[in-house]
Amino acid sequence: MDKSWIFKDRDSLEYEIGVESFLIFAEENSKDPKNIPCPCGRCGNFRKYNVKVIRGHLYEKSFSLRYTDWIWHEETSSKSVRSSAGSTFLPKEQNAQSEIVCEAAYNLDDHDSYDFNRFGISDSAFTDLLTSVGSFLPQDHVLPVNAYEAKKTLSGLGLEYIKFHACPNNCLLYRGINLNAFEYPKCRLSRWNVAKDGKLRVNSPAKVMWYFSIIPRFERMFKSPDTAGQLIWHSKKWSNDGQMRHPADSPSWRNIDYRWPSFASDPRNLRLALGADGINLFNNGLSNMYRCWPVVLVDYNLPP
Repeated sequence: MDKSWIFKDRDSLEYEIGVESFLIFAEENSKDPKNIPCPCGRCGNFRKYNVKVIRGHLYEKSFSLRYTDWIWHEETSSKSVRSSAGSTFLPKEQNAQSEIVCEAAYNLDDHDSYDFNRFGISDSAFTDLLTSVGSFLPQDHVLPVNAYEAKKTLSGLGLEYIKFHACPNNCLLYRGINLNAFEYPKCRLSRWNVAKDGKLRVNSPAKVMWYFSIIPRFERMFKSPDTAGQLIWHSKKWSNDGQMRHPADSPSWRNIDYRWPSFASDPRNLRLALGADGINLFNNGLSNMYRCWPVVLVDYNLPP
């Protein structure tokens, strides 16, 4: 079977035809059509779903480029296959132990918890990973020795975050006057997860928003002499030659200077541009396992 479509653009007709041919092949050879290994770039055949979910994954996350012999979908393979990157793919029998390990690590049996525990790893497992990686590094390496030290490093860099419980319908955050509330009065959805027996799992929030405070990140920009100098670049090296090279050359920049002279008097004050675009903000029929809303903040003080 021709598999060159795997490397095609996901918007192309070749890719669409290839996906459908793969799904037909996988469903025909599957013992359980509701639990077919998903070959997308993220699941890597270690998670099992029905054809509808897999189709969504293949369009959202692409087909795993290294999965050229479909051994997990009962395609005959008489020998090991080596990809161009040097990765070896063994026949299914020899991969049985690897699959068991990966299922344990990814918690495959609990599909309902996927939205909250996607690719989760315990502190002890992460410590073992750091130890293994550190054993390959020189003796004077600076890789943290355990998960605790890794978290301390992030905290020292000013990369700490705050978790806020959120309404599953995105109605509000449980903070301020709603800090101790158990549900939002309008939508009446519970703040907590509901167990299979119908009981509320108190202290297990249904949705969590991770908030990365921006002020510590701004402060860190001024801790470096080089970066601090670049942040006032616009006030020292700006040239009025009629050329548009930077936002400092625009009428909008001068309009801000005119309207807020006290702000403009200190070149260290940051001028920011905020852009937001929704990606899979609500269920689009393909997959509703996560919602992502990227927000991009651009610092116009910096040079081009």
